[in-house]
Amino acid sequence: MDKRDAVVREEFTRQADAMSTAALFNDETILDRIGEAAGLKAGSRALDVACGPGIVVEALARRGGEVVGCDITPAMLEKTRSRAAAASLDNVTCVPGRAEALPFENDYFDVVVSRSAVHHFSDPAAAIREMARVVRPGGRVITVDVMSAEAAQDSALHNALETLRDPSHVRMLPRTELHRTLAAAGLRVDSCVTWVNHREFGEWMKIVSAPERIEPLKIVMTALASSGVCAGIGLHLDNGRLLFDHTAGLTVASKP
Repeated sequence: MDKRDAVVREEFTRQADAMSTAALFNDETILDRIGEAAGLKAGSRALDVACGPGIVVEALARRGGEVVGCDITPAMLEKTRSRAAAASLDNVTCVPGRAEALPFENDYFDVVVSRSAVHHFSDPAAAIREMARVVRPGGRVITVDVMSAEAAQDSALHNALETLRDPSHVRMLPRTELHRTLAAAGLRVDSCVTWVNHREFGEWMKIVSAPERIEPLKIVMTALASSGVCAGIGLHLDNGRLLFDHTAGLTVASKP
């Protein structure tokens, strides 16, 4: 296990409980959007890359077919197994693996999904190439993630704040870069739906379960907001509360 993998496992072992119950990740509206985009039916095979605590895996498995959750963090795979068992779902399999080197055959899945994970991949282009490799011709690759601003300076500042919050963070991509990366992997971008998640500093920090990071980051973000620097996320103060917006996107791409 290299140093990067160790950081990811440490962070997500720490986050497993909080992520499992966080309202943001359990939003039924978003889970329904993912399920509808996946279009699963009896006999379908679906893969969730960097599946975390299995929230999307459960949502997909309830729609039928075979669903595989793949993650590098053992604690997350255990959460996925427990979640599937609690829901009496016998069509879920958990497989350890890295997004950049998926342990599956070519053209095996009908749909590949990855939510809130691309920004943690050390090489997002390699991970997306792997997703394209394991999905069958005519199948779909669905990515759901926060998108940074198109302006390079805003994007860099936003990502710096995210890294201070969570050292496993690498980079949230602008929408245009994500779509170029999908196209470079041989996929056709068919649609992209975006929405805004209104975030509050305390809620955002709670998910990472790292109280020692709260005060330093709060000081930095308060100084930025007080100076009118929005970091491409509408960062601002409202009666002493730090508020900002994350623009998320669900992108559906297909393999010719």
